[in-house]
Amino acid sequence: MVILRTILTILYVIDCIALLVVVLMQEGKQQGLGAITGMADTYWSKNKGRSAEGTLIKMTKLMAFVFIVLSIVLNLNF
Repeated sequence: MVILRTILTILYVIDCIALLVVVLMQEGKQQGLGAITGMADTYWSKNKGRSAEGTLIKMTKLMAFVFIVLSIVLNLNF
């Protein structure tokens, strides 16, 4: 059990660092908040899921899920 806990702790630390890096790589949400530009429905906003920013958002969600699961598992006293 000690080996499993050590492996999960290492994965947890790697996930924490990767999550931090991915969040810091994302652009701020304040760029398109102007009165005119914020309401414009552009090609970029429609295809955001296929862009690099969309990929970062998906990676953030996945890593956050892994973070939560590993946090719960590591807090169990097994």
